[in-house]
Amino acid sequence: MSFTTAFHKELLEQRRTRRFMIAIVVLVLFGMTSPLLAKMTPQIITMIPGGEAFSMLIPTPTINDAVAQYIKNITQFGVLLALVFGMGAVAVEKDKGTAAMTLSKPMTRWSFLLAKFAAMSVTFIIAVLVAAIACYYYTFFLFGELAIGAWLVLNGLVTLYLLLYAAITLFYSTLTRTQYVAIGLSFGTLILLGILGSLPGIGANFPDALISNASLIMMGETPKNWSGLWVSLGLIFLSLAGAWLVFRKQEL
Repeated sequence: MSFTTAFHKELLEQRRTRRFMIAIVVLVLFGMTSPLLAKMTPQIITMIPGGEAFSMLIPTPTINDAVAQYIKNITQFGVLLALVFGMGAVAVEKDKGTAAMTLSKPMTRWSFLLAKFAAMSVTFIIAVLVAAIACYYYTFFLFGELAIGAWLVLNGLVTLYLLLYAAITLFYSTLTRTQYVAIGLSFGTLILLGILGSLPGIGANFPDALISNASLIMMGETPKNWSGLWVSLGLIFLSLAGAWLVFRKQEL
């Protein structure tokens, strides 16, 4: 079985398990509602008992608020989806014995792993693309036009951020035999990278800097430090390579 055949099989699996549809629905929902929520925040505050006193302190929402809301929602819920989708990618197949059956076709273990990551990548790329279109549409009518070039770069960086955690979770799913251990380790890595990314001086060298740079680009500024981009790409490569090194020595 070639990589192409395995890739098509994984795409069908994404559809069969409704992961593809879930990713699109969740991310598009937050893509649509982010500018709406940014626009309606002052009104929402006034609906809370005693909120009138605080509503006067809230500045008039701007297009930057809509973008910030979008980035926050898509990254938070996108990473959650990446962890959930990746946690059983290999662990469940090893546990059920389907991995051994698939690899008897024959197929290389590298193709097996790469096909899974490629299929998840397609799912997230399409989901983020549709979410970006939805957010752009509502932002245009509520706040005004977004810079197309900057918007494309922003969503490219957001997609890379999600694929990083998909790759990390795939590695842990390969390393362990239970999906729950895999998601636990992935969540721990998420927290660790978040802590490292918040440290003064070195924080700009970690993946969270992708999101910071995306925000700067949308505000018309040019990021000075792109170390976070190269670190993220390096971590994706190391996660996939590590998964292969572990997987090729495992007895199925």
